[in-house]
Amino acid sequence: MAKGSAPGGGNGGRRPAKIRTPLQALIYWGAVSFVWIGIFAIAFIGVMAIDLPDTSQLYKVNRQPSITYLDRSGALIATRGTQFAPPVDIDSLPTYVPLAFVAIEDRRFFTHPGFDPIGISRAALRDVFHRKGGNLAGGSTITQQLAKNLFLSDNQNMKRKVQELMLAIWLEHKFTKKQILALYLNRVYFGAGAYGIDSAAQRYFNKSAKDLSVGEAAMLAGLMKAPNSYSPLSDKERAAKRATVVLNEMLDAKVITQDQYTDALSHPINVSKSLATAHAQYFIDWLDSNIRALVGEPKEDLIVETTLDLPIQTDAERAVQTIMERDAKRGPQQAALVSVDGEGRIRAMIGGVSYADSQFNRATNAYRQTGSSFKPFVYLTAMEAGYTPETPVVDEPFTIGSWSPQNFEKEYLGLINLQTALEQSINTVAARLANDVGRDRVAATGHRLGLMSKINTDPAMALGTSEMSPIEMAQAYIPFSNGGFKATAHGIIRIRTADGKVLYQYRDPSQDGGRVQVINNPPLMEMNQMLRGVVQRGTGVGANVPGYDIAGKTGTTSDFRDAWFDGFTGGFVTVVWTGRDDNTPMKKVTGGQTPAAIWHMYMSSALHRIQVSPIPEGPTNASALSAPAEDALKDLLGTQANNPAASAAANASGSAPAPNVTVQPGTSPAEAQPPANENKSNDNKPKDTKSLDDVFSQAQQSHQQ
Repeated sequence: MAKGSAPGGGNGGRRPAKIRTPLQALIYWGAVSFVWIGIFAIAFIGVMAIDLPDTSQLYKVNRQPSITYLDRSGALIATRGTQFAPPVDIDSLPTYVPLAFVAIEDRRFFTHPGFDPIGISRAALRDVFHRKGGNLAGGSTITQQLAKNLFLSDNQNMKRKVQELMLAIWLEHKFTKKQILALYLNRVYFGAGAYGIDSAAQRYFNKSAKDLSVGEAAMLAGLMKAPNSYSPLSDKERAAKRATVVLNEMLDAKVITQDQYTDALSHPINVSKSLATAHAQYFIDWLDSNIRALVGEPKEDLIVETTLDLPIQTDAERAVQTIMERDAKRGPQQAALVSVDGEGRIRAMIGGVSYADSQFNRATNAYRQTGSSFKPFVYLTAMEAGYTPETPVVDEPFTIGSWSPQNFEKEYLGLINLQTALEQSINTVAARLANDVGRDRVAATGHRLGLMSKINTDPAMALGTSEMSPIEMAQAYIPFSNGGFKATAHGIIRIRTADGKVLYQYRDPSQDGGRVQVINNPPLMEMNQMLRGVVQRGTGVGANVPGYDIAGKTGTTSDFRDAWFDGFTGGFVTVVWTGRDDNTPMKKVTGGQTPAAIWHMYMSSALHRIQVSPIPEGPTNASALSAPAEDALKDLLGTQANNPAASAAANASGSAPAPNVTVQPGTSPAEAQPPANENKSNDNKPKDTKSLDDVFSQAQQSHQQ
């Protein structure tokens, strides 16, 4: 043995280190990694859970109150803000309704634990290979969507997705699949302000969710991908294609039979007419801005009963769209229309040719020169000063200061009377008349009748150089139509809560001391005589509606920038304006052309729906009405026009209730017709052969097997 060597080798007697086998090393380091992964996972979950929402608020709904607008007969016009219907019992639904959502949104809903690993993996691959921005791809289950809708924001980030996953697992542990699906259907957003399946069914199809057909259920399920993009209100063709995709998935998942599939494709899906009436949105926008001023900030759902008449509104839409398309080559690009009755109730309003293209309301917010439609205020001032329609005047060149008015035709008629001058809209006569009676007095007359904007008093004021909105022109023409009484144009009858508590009731501010008479006789009788002549023989013949007592006045501004027709029959006024938003000239469009054509087409239909009387001549003397005289006038206003067509067509109480008209996708509101039997139940709603409980039971048994 060598010197200095210790027994047992040269390591000082220590045992050699034990070398692990590859398997042992794998197990060891796997265990260490598992521990550390567990530590990090717990820490990660803890961090993610720090600001998880309070799940005790599961059944609490936080939302802004909705405002529902009804027309004068109670038909739905629109709902602004969010709207929740009472929760629907999922057992009351046909099985194909909830299963349509399962088929298109979460095919493995009955088998996954709240999240779908296959779906998540597929979404992750899309993110890796096709992602262009910061949003994560889908892959969420119905349970995850419910977790997001109940507790989380729409932010697409990693933290929100992890929290969504955690909450989905909690929901699966807390509730049954049936309860989760019921919660989902009652809380998900369907677009158009509707939350929940029953609210959506009412909003889109004017029926309860339990009455949905297979096609309607497919369309609602198709909205889940993008409620606004696939809405039948914004893109009927796209919505129909999406519904077909859902139907294919329903057939593939055996939710429906081949016969049900074929039947659904063969029956068009009808969308509620009231929602498809896009132009009424101008009217709703106008009211919406005033609601809070009237009742304060809403704390509960409100119902606003309006003056609008949907059937008449549809007539107005048809006329504007048809005539504006016909005359497009002549340059008019926009139009506005306002109809008011003798009490100032707005029955129709259009603020532009297309609400989708422009939400600017030209009926209330566009102030344009009125042209010769202002002349009735000049002539009324003259009648009140002692002139008559037979008063002789001379149409000839003349000058006021440095200004010389010119006639439209650049011709002069010589000796005529005021009747002819107004019928032919002679500028020289109107300008001289305003100068003679006093331009300040003319301005006062306009304001007395209802004009609210400033009226300039320069020499050209008689030719309509002041700027007015269509709604105030309609308001100022009301006294000509209703016997000489002032009325304020308004759109709200009352505002109430859903349980019937009245928060606001309209009261005309001009009637606090009784009806205000602003035109007496003989001036009222003389003015209506002359304005009838405008329609019968003058510049407004294009607006005449045979068989009705029509009066009105055309208006055309310099360089053809604005064209108006302001007309009325007994107790009903309609003002039409056409022009261009940039105030550039049209191609010689006058008030007697495009506006008069719109007026004629619209009123030819609308007058069959409303009760009209002969244009009243007003009280029999210049003093205030006595009680018997006022009663007699009310009787006169309540009679129908003295012609067989009007008597046969007029409806009681001013208007017949609006029919529950529906519009098929691809059909304009103007083409809509009432259904053959509006109370008839859905004929193509298939009968269910098994209950929803059977479906859940079979799904669970299949999963266990």
